[in-house]
Amino acid sequence: MLDLKDVFYFVQVVDRGGFTSASKSLGLPKSTLSHRVRELEGALGVTLLNRTSRRFGMTEVGTQFYHYAQTLLQTAEVAEEAVRQRATEPSGVIRMTTAVEIAQFALKDLIPVFLKQHPKVQIVEITTDTLVDIVAEGFDLALRGHTTPLQNSSLVQRSIARAPWYLFAGPGYLDAKGAPATPEELAQHDTLSIARSGASNLILTGPNARRCIVQTTPRFQSNNMVALKESACADLGIVALPGYICRDEIATGRLKQILPRWIAADARISALIPYKRGLLPAVRSLVDFLAREIPRITAFDPARAEEPPTKPPSKRAR
Repeated sequence: MLDLKDVFYFVQVVDRGGFTSASKSLGLPKSTLSHRVRELEGALGVTLLNRTSRRFGMTEVGTQFYHYAQTLLQTAEVAEEAVRQRATEPSGVIRMTTAVEIAQFALKDLIPVFLKQHPKVQIVEITTDTLVDIVAEGFDLALRGHTTPLQNSSLVQRSIARAPWYLFAGPGYLDAKGAPATPEELAQHDTLSIARSGASNLILTGPNARRCIVQTTPRFQSNNMVALKESACADLGIVALPGYICRDEIATGRLKQILPRWIAADARISALIPYKRGLLPAVRSLVDFLAREIPRITAFDPARAEEPPTKPPSKRAR
């Protein structure tokens, strides 16, 4: 293994155009730097610097190694900084953006707990269902719900929680129209749907990974999940929604789950973070906190759907 200090000294000599300038800048004897570079050359078995000419310069292999050395030192610096920041108390402003429903149903009890645990942190939360360029808009963090993998980008992605979608309907609707016994029967029922382009199909996944595609003609479409949920509570039809946002209505009897063995969408919540050196310890702490707490909130067991919702995390949650 190479001595990282020798690599550092080599880069400093090259960046400063020679041993004399590097010696003055680093406060080290010129002989020491020369010795360390020779040790590096010996370890590599090549000559990095051309010492025979009257002008300072690198050999061809020295130029190639220099570029690798820069990357090596930068990576080492990032690693050191990340570890040091673990011991730093989180502080400062976090600008985050998330979908409206995630803010309303997953974060509303969690953000106050996190802020009480970290009194030096401030959070600016912008809720929108429009995908924003978090780098261009200056956000430190984005939480996004999705049913397909997010596109590869320069953003750091971290999976936070599953948030599967199920089928629900109001008891009045089920009394009037009956509950479908199979996914295929959904085609004869009134449905409510997230507004999207193209056909309004329900794609269900059931036991043994069986898939069923049902073409529907929704009575009401909206990009607002709360509006769809309230319409289902008003007995207008059957709706597919994330299970966790319907937990209260299930507990109070305003909604009933139908076809509980079938999932309407295997959705995920992911955190997106711009890759940049010097990531705030506060951002890292918040993402770690959400990764621990959100799965507890989004978990939805159809067999226990009518039980009261669990309490929010305590102030001392870790």
